[in-house]
Amino acid sequence: MRIPIHGTTPTESAAETSTDRTESLSDRKLELAARAAWLYHAKGRRQDQIAAELNVSRQIVQRLVALAASENLIRFQLIHPMSECIELAERVREAFDLVYCEVAPASRRDDGDIETVATAAALYLETLLLQKVPTTVALGNGQAMRETATRVPMMNRPQHKCISLMGNLTRYGWASHYDVVMRLAERIGAQCYPAPMPVVTNTIQERQFIQDQLAYKSFLSLIEEATVLMMGMGYIDWQAPLHLDGHITDVELGEAMQAGAVGELLGHSFTAQGKLLDNGYHTRLTSFLLPSPAKRTTMIVQTGSVRVPGIKAALTGRLANGLITDEQTARLLLALQVA
Repeated sequence: MRIPIHGTTPTESAAETSTDRTESLSDRKLELAARAAWLYHAKGRRQDQIAAELNVSRQIVQRLVALAASENLIRFQLIHPMSECIELAERVREAFDLVYCEVAPASRRDDGDIETVATAAALYLETLLLQKVPTTVALGNGQAMRETATRVPMMNRPQHKCISLMGNLTRYGWASHYDVVMRLAERIGAQCYPAPMPVVTNTIQERQFIQDQLAYKSFLSLIEEATVLMMGMGYIDWQAPLHLDGHITDVELGEAMQAGAVGELLGHSFTAQGKLLDNGYHTRLTSFLLPSPAKRTTMIVQTGSVRVPGIKAALTGRLANGLITDEQTARLLLALQVA
């Protein structure tokens, strides 16, 4: 039972919650209107191009551009508070030839504002999942994706499917606490397809046995249905999440570092040129292998200066073609691209 505070009645509290939600949706709509107006007026994009980039219909783009004008968001320049982030996202998108890029405003000064970035990623997913057409989303594990899943609002979408792109077990049977796909499926009432398998097996024969199973082949076919692949990105050093979570040993991490690895996606490490490594523990990975170049919207959700070299490498190597990050990370990424 909710207890009134300072004379506030339950009815008043519920009304305030409803008002807050309405205001949040209104703010999001204005942000989308500002983005659509920027792409239409400043960048000269066609409405169908904007619709594809924002993942909405062409009719909605028309209404968003009209809304931007009616709300005085556009004059000779974009005056919405998101304008600087929108322009920064456009610079990153053009620099790496991305199909989608969003830069969230930094809410604090310290490095790695995962909460803000996860909120932006959750809004992206919300827009995708609100549609009635059956949709399949494939997700990686890790902190960024867990934070994203917890921020997606509750809804009832039994027609959608949530697929895991990687296992959630160590080779010794320990379960990861980053249970992303089940968490999201519960929040939106969708069909859930986790991958109860080790990320890295002990032997190549064990990996081959898992991949020969009908369940694994079904797992791959479901991923092929996915509209969007969304994942965090790990960095490679002695504090690498893949190592701290018990998926790879000290020796295996050292081998990856020796081979020039700067980051990893779904456990697959890659060099500064965006080339996937194919030796060491990589021969025993069960995770989905990302094609290069990416064939569908493949989104990295990540922040932090320690991950900037890896983000640059992944985008340069075309392992991903989308990015959701924050201002500080985006600026560091552009600076590294120019250097």
